[in-house]
Amino acid sequence: MLQKNMKLLLQLACAALAVMGAEANAQVDVAQGKSATASTAIQPASYAFDGNGGTRWESAHAADPSWVRVDLGAPTAITAVVIDWEAANAAEYQIQGSNDDSNYTTLASFAGGVFGARTDTVPVSGSYRYVRMNGTKRSSGNNWGYSIWSMKVMGVSQPSSRIQAEDYTAAYDTTSGNAGGQYRTNDVDIEVTGDAGGGYNVGWTAAGEWLEYQANVPASGLYRIDSRINAWGASGLTWTVDQQPGTTTAIAATQGWTTVQSGTVCLTGGSHVLRATMQAGGFNFNWFDLVKVSDNCGDDNSNNPPNFGPNVYIYDSTTPVATIQSKLDQTFTAQQTNQFGPQRYAFLFKPGTYAVDANLGFYTHVAGLGLLPDQTTINGRTRIEVDWLGQNGSATGNATQNFWRSAENLQVNPPSGSMNWAAAQAVPFRRMHVNGNLFLSPQYGWASGGYFADSKIGNVYAQSQQQWFTRNSELTAFYDVLWNMVFVGTTGAPANTFPDPAATNVAQTPVVREKPFLYVDGAGKYNVFVPAVRTNSVGTTWAGGNPAGSSLPISSFYIVRADNATPANINAALAQGKNLLFTPGVYHVNDTIRVTRADTVVLGIGLATIIPDNGVVALSVADVDGVKIAGLLFDAGTVSSPTLLQVGPTGASASHAANPSSLFDVFVRVGGTGTVGKAASGVTINSSNVIGDHFWVWRADHGDNVAWDINTSDNGVIVNGNDVTLYGLFVEHFQKYNVVWNGNGGRTYFFQNEIPYDVPNQAAWMNGTTKGYAAYKVADAVNTHETWGMGSYSLFLSPTPPTIDHAYEVPVKAGVKFHNISTVFLGAGGEISHVINNTGAAANASSYWQKVTSFP
Repeated sequence: MLQKNMKLLLQLACAALAVMGAEANAQVDVAQGKSATASTAIQPASYAFDGNGGTRWESAHAADPSWVRVDLGAPTAITAVVIDWEAANAAEYQIQGSNDDSNYTTLASFAGGVFGARTDTVPVSGSYRYVRMNGTKRSSGNNWGYSIWSMKVMGVSQPSSRIQAEDYTAAYDTTSGNAGGQYRTNDVDIEVTGDAGGGYNVGWTAAGEWLEYQANVPASGLYRIDSRINAWGASGLTWTVDQQPGTTTAIAATQGWTTVQSGTVCLTGGSHVLRATMQAGGFNFNWFDLVKVSDNCGDDNSNNPPNFGPNVYIYDSTTPVATIQSKLDQTFTAQQTNQFGPQRYAFLFKPGTYAVDANLGFYTHVAGLGLLPDQTTINGRTRIEVDWLGQNGSATGNATQNFWRSAENLQVNPPSGSMNWAAAQAVPFRRMHVNGNLFLSPQYGWASGGYFADSKIGNVYAQSQQQWFTRNSELTAFYDVLWNMVFVGTTGAPANTFPDPAATNVAQTPVVREKPFLYVDGAGKYNVFVPAVRTNSVGTTWAGGNPAGSSLPISSFYIVRADNATPANINAALAQGKNLLFTPGVYHVNDTIRVTRADTVVLGIGLATIIPDNGVVALSVADVDGVKIAGLLFDAGTVSSPTLLQVGPTGASASHAANPSSLFDVFVRVGGTGTVGKAASGVTINSSNVIGDHFWVWRADHGDNVAWDINTSDNGVIVNGNDVTLYGLFVEHFQKYNVVWNGNGGRTYFFQNEIPYDVPNQAAWMNGTTKGYAAYKVADAVNTHETWGMGSYSLFLSPTPPTIDHAYEVPVKAGVKFHNISTVFLGAGGEISHVINNTGAAANASSYWQKVTSFP
């Protein structure tokens, strides 16, 4: 009897394995609905991959060669490409694959096609992210272009998990005039399994009607929502999860029955409410599926490289130089003057040597992927020039708007022995080793920057740079000190000679952590390195070898891209214990991104940008230890937010001295982009012991929709926590206090400020009986506060320019100390009457630069 039962169990197990194997090896079209582009297009490239046999991609006429390419999202094992041609087809073409969208391998070639509709099935093999048809010759009689009804890329499907019928309950809206609304409880199982023959058949006739499901999700992971609807007009629906808006984007339905895949959502195990809301027109809702596609929220990141999205270019030393240079040049041409555009790019170089010239335009980030800068060598230049913005009638020479770009973790050998880095604000230069001279501005032009950290550089020539901050670096020498140059923990820096020349030198950096960075280990795996906190430090972290710190595998990160960047997804990933890596892009959020776990890393590459759409705080951090926020641009939305980045809740009181949170390369922008930006404040720090390293918090003074009553914002930075230390603090043009400091024990090393240009008149800018608002305000209740190297500048452009009584307003107490502070009158009218409180002479047209060595 036992033997018979064992035999039966074995047969059942074999049958189960056969079913599992069949499911795992099923061939599916892995390209349907994926992002597509083409070399030319009269009809969109996406029409070849939309699963609709009635739409087609068509190239420009007589364009040989022409190609159409699909992005599968990650390297995928493929077995065949099936092309359903319209009569205007190819006589000869290639099927090609790539994993970087630059270097393509020809997988198969086709020849001998004749004019007329046909279907080609082309066997291929390999694992590729990008697959394209490269048409090289049109068929005889084809006087048009290349025309494809559908292009299927067949691959091996992966087993998936479907939520079972008993895990659903349902309800529908009965308050919005849903005349045809009904659901049939006896069809729950049909509905869940996606059977097109039945399900909740709801007739919707008005926008805003909805159908809601209670899903008991058995395990955390990434889930896909599929829907089937029958549209009789222009329509679509939006899925939301737990009544959080914007979980997925609205999806349009074509006429007739259509299966719509609405994207993915990250869910934790437990109960969730999923709601489908009608957008416009009318349709019947027939069924939906919730299908688990990955245990790991977002991506499993097992691919190498992970899926960083379409705007990250990764190179190794085998990549042809011409390929790299072409992409760098193409990007620079597009980005040279694209000051407020949405495009974002990151160029990442694996350890090796590259003979390239990287000229950086806006929103371009270049970085090495070694653990040490010297592991990735550029025999060329990594540079910023001043060729696009004129000055004094000249075509070039003005670097004051060279914002938002960065270079990190590279060794650079300039072939001529020198290169230009003509930077303004928000331009990090970190972990760089320059074997040569570096020029920070045009020799006779204008420049307003900038920032070095953890770098080793030869001779630095500041030339016309107005201000500069350097921390924990090694310089051969630094020349041309102008208004406010501050050096902290840096060898080879000028001595402390303020006020003439205006150099401030602080021998040691009291407490700091370097910015986390992406790198590839010896096994070729991607990680993020998190440097350790250092105290009383001098010089770089890497001069003596590997830096102190810890590595986090990329699998511990939720990689934020355009296809998964909803707040619900991001917050669910954070709730699962994930870190975040934002890839280059602009991400609108209508709910706050909430970081609640100690030691969470939130890292942006390629100047990733977050915009709150409905007046929420874009990103908040709980009052916990050791959070790191790095490399993000926060752009104010059209509805005013109370603040854009909040570190710690109001009233936060815990001490984090043993493991401080850190903020690196945090940039805030209010206005300028073409949409009206508004925020009460830019950054609010409520937690104690926070380290801030390189901020540019900017209420726009130029661009679109910029005026006193349009891009409104009171304060740039508000510090309520105790023992907060800020390095490289740039804050400009806010309408009241640019910086408000309410916590005790605060320290600022370098401050650069421009008072708002657009104050209409004195009456509009009164602080009680005080004229104007100080650039930097230390609250009267504060007992201890200290600063080094502070500069505030005025340029009042109104026909009736105002006066500001003082640039710095502080309580007169022994524990409140200011070192090396200055004011500068940049032109036009008005004045800064005093430097700090009532100390210091007026900066105006008669005497443009005023300095106070110490206060009190």
